[in-house]
Amino acid sequence: MSLRFAYNTNGTAHHRIEDAIRLIKDAGYDGVALTLDIHHLDPFAENWVIEADRIASILARLELGSVIETGARFLLDPTAKHEPTLVTADAAGRARRVGFLKRAIEIGKILDSEAVSFWAGVPKPGVNRDEARGWLVEGLREVAEFAAEKGVVAALEPEPGMLIETLDDFAALDLPGLSLALDTGHCLVTQERDPADAVREFAPRIGTVAIEDMKRGEHIHLPFGEGDMDVPAVLDALDAIDFRKLACVELSRDSHRADVMVAQALEYLRTCRRPGPGLPRPETTPREAAVPGLLNP
Repeated sequence: MSLRFAYNTNGTAHHRIEDAIRLIKDAGYDGVALTLDIHHLDPFAENWVIEADRIASILARLELGSVIETGARFLLDPTAKHEPTLVTADAAGRARRVGFLKRAIEIGKILDSEAVSFWAGVPKPGVNRDEARGWLVEGLREVAEFAAEKGVVAALEPEPGMLIETLDDFAALDLPGLSLALDTGHCLVTQERDPADAVREFAPRIGTVAIEDMKRGEHIHLPFGEGDMDVPAVLDALDAIDFRKLACVELSRDSHRADVMVAQALEYLRTCRRPGPGLPRPETTPREAAVPGLLNP
């Protein structure tokens, strides 16, 4: 089969949303992983339904699929990155996160997205982890039930450093209606499993997949060829489980050169699928070759 790829708009932060979608389409992707943000379909804008309808029309016209991502840094609180979360001590804050995730599901319904991806959050110092786990399960149940009512796949992403950090943490939840958002790079960070093995082991529960390069033990999203990821092995594993959804490239640190990286990432993935020996490696470091003299922010 032929795998389908998407590019995450958190890697096109300096583009208007319609320009980002066109850039992704022109590069040859099959879909868009849309990170809802203040400038990319703001879910709290008064006209969010109109904007969602507009983006849905663009995607349909360009024959692109979509996944909704919810990891925007300062969307809910401009003073605290990623806060509030499902494990925030303040009940009103947790409710705001749940409300946001429900809005994301509503947008996913309008866009006919394959899944809505989200994570647990990091308990602040002094928060009892057992109590935080109770808050988390309560929030996850509410979100999963709402997603089921809307006919949308709700997918939880284990994230390094968060309360749900590993695939074993996810499996231990055992919540009906909750799928897995598998970021294969995170397996290298936590070093809990080989990424390709994780694909095969959790195949029945995968709602969406993210792929990028990473180094073992370092949670930094890297362009392909700069880390330790065996990309061909992951793609082979996705083929082996007959994965038909979008595999989403997430390069959130490379928005400053999205004009280069969007196309370069897909070419790398396509090269990995061609018969031939060895793992493709760029002859020069992409960060230096693509934008001479420009430091990554």
